[in-house]
Amino acid sequence: QVQLVESGGGLIQPGGSLRLSCAATGGTISSYEMSWHRQAPGKERQLVASITSLGGSTKYTDSVKGRFTISRDNAKRRVYLQMNELNAEDTAMYYCKGESPWAGDPDSWGQGTQVTVSS
Repeated sequence: QVQLVESGGGLIQPGGSLRLSCAATGGTISSYEMSWHRQAPGKERQLVASITSLGGSTKYTDSVKGRFTISRDNAKRRVYLQMNELNAEDTAMYYCKGESPWAGDPDSWGQGTQVTVSS
């Protein structure tokens, strides 16, 4: 099972941009579907964006369409989330998730990186 570590979060003013990074160790993620999720205090964790193993297809939750972009570099074993035009509703802990294509393998989750949008 791969291990995932997120980075790039922080405190940012409304309208600003951040780029989150998810680094994989302990194995390759080239066959994994990868995704970013977020969880705000008192709310359920929600899917933000996902990307297929070769990066040919991406999906976004409606609230981030046009502002966020998910990408991946399989050679570097990294997944990114570029976040633009951030607003207070984007404040949350952001998690990276990897889904193995092999039946029975557990999903991999990182520990999360906090994003706080505030003036």
